[in-house]
Amino acid sequence: MAANLALILFLPWFAILAALYWFYPRHTPVTPARRRYDLAVLAAAFALSLLAGRYGFGSADPGPIWKQVLATLYAYKSFLAVVAIGWWYRGRRFPAVPADRD
Repeated sequence: MAANLALILFLPWFAILAALYWFYPRHTPVTPARRRYDLAVLAAAFALSLLAGRYGFGSADPGPIWKQVLATLYAYKSFLAVVAIGWWYRGRRFPAVPADRD
């Protein structure tokens, strides 16, 4: 359980980042394919974050706090990396619809 403490503490922040990823940008069409893609990216981000946090906890130098610090850093950075790459690729895969000009 101690190895997952970093992930548990970051869950509210991960939920906020996931919501921002899910709802923005608003000018991109929301199709079932995009929703499946978004779910896959968020699931991959969460899974990689869990694995990275466990790796960081296990590879840190012994000490009362460094295991949690390294686990937190690895978990957070892996989540952000997956979401950032997913956001970039989503913009290329699902292009925005131009706004109607009157």
